[in-house]
Parts: sequence; C-alpha cells; structure tokens
Amino acid sequence: MLEQIAAIVKEAGEIVLSAHDIAAHTHEKSSAADLVTEYDLAVENFLKEKLPPLVPGAIFYGEEEQENADPATGWAFIVDPIDGTTNFVRGLRQSAVSVALAKDGVIEYGVVLDPYKAELFSARRGGGAFLNGSLIHVSDRPLSQGVFGMGTAIYRREYLAPTMRLTEQLFRRSCDFRRMGAAALDLCNVACGRTELFFEYSLCPWDYAAGSLLVTEAGGVISTLDGQPLAFDRRCSCWASNQVNRDILRELDIR
Repeated sequence: MLEQIAAIVKEAGEIVLSAHDIAAHTHEKSSAADLVTEYDLAVENFLKEKLPPLVPGAIFYGEEEQENADPATGWAFIVDPIDGTTNFVRGLRQSAVSVALAKDGVIEYGVVLDPYKAELFSARRGGGAFLNGSLIHVSDRPLSQGVFGMGTAIYRREYLAPTMRLTEQLFRRSCDFRRMGAAALDLCNVACGRTELFFEYSLCPWDYAAGSLLVTEAGGVISTLDGQPLAFDRRCSCWASNQVNRDILRELDIR
C-alpha cells in the first residue's frame, strides 16, 4: 500500500514541477493570504481519481474538496495537493504534496513529497519512517543546541500575539528558528532531525496528517499545544518535537 501511494504522489509531483505562469492561474479564496491555483485543483483531481481505488469505500478529504463524510470513521485519504501554496505562487520552491491514509481516525500511512528536492518521506504505522527509502530518526539535540520551526496561523490572525510570545520564549532557549510556510515539510524536518521541534496555533488536518505519522514513526512526539491528540476532522494546534525536548512545552506560556 505504501509503495502504491508513494508512486501516485510522485506522479502528482510532476504536475507541480510542470507548472508555469502560476500567477495567471491563481485566485483568492477568503483573502490575499488564502490562495488556490489551477495546479492545486489539478493535483487534487488527479489524487482523487487515483487514490480511492486503492481502498474501495475510502473517502477523500482534501484541502480543496471534502466529501460529506467523517474522516475519523472508516478509511479516509487526507490530502493536501500543494502544501505551501503561497510559496508555490511566488516561486519559493518550498511546497509539498501530502497524502495520509487513516482508518477510524488513526493514520496508517503517510507520504510527503518535496518535488523540488526530489525528497519522498514515507511511513507506515509500526514500520518506521523513511526518506527516499532510507530510515530516518528525530535528532537527539536539546533545544539549546538546536533550531525550531514555527508557523503563523495566517488564517487565524487572532493567534498572532500568542504565536509571537511562544516564538520569543523558544528563541531565547535555542540557536535559531525557521518559518518555512509549509507545515507538512516542517514536520518532515523534525522527523529527519533537521530541526528539533515545530509548532503552529491553527492548522487543518491535511496540513499535518501525513507529517504526524512521520514524526512518531521517526521516534518523535506530536500533539496539540495543550497536550491533546491531534484531530483529523477539524482545525487544531500542533506541537512536534524530538524526545529530548518533549517536556519543554510545560514550561512555556502558550496563552
């Protein structure tokens, strides 16, 4: 199953790489910060055609289209066709195709492709996490020697103040931080030890579904900012870290 999903995601990545004149094929959804391109729709349509036949009866829960069904019940593909759309539109080359397959709200398979770096992250529950076929693991660095990633919850500006407070607290304890603009890749960076932790106050399930499995299968931990399991049928916050830094959150002001 993992190989079949990965093969389909690689094909979807070719659509991303074929993109040209992207700005002319871009539209605003709710605001200038909330964009969709014709390539998002093309990738999602491709995935919607190819993925469900792998698991007859599975629903498709994508960023641009959610079937009228509960992704926490039965089999569900949870899909972000192009995570990091603003990066994609602006040619920043920091975007990903993200696909998770869940059963009864538990992620069983996760695949994230960075088409620009030709990096394919994949995981099966209980089977480890991999980058281009090689086993990966979270780092063992404490935050004092590490780098963290963060997101700014651009669709929920009410989280600006707590985001900045938490960023300052972590920055004072760390070497540096990064704001990449593609949560799926941020979680992959934690999974393969490039960064020590990542947080964001409000994300959608397709942003973190596949990445959450990669983090845990790579030996890390992931939860909401208040320590609860991630939800896959609604927005929630996200905190992912290696084992060394798993308890830091208790010492921080997240209000």
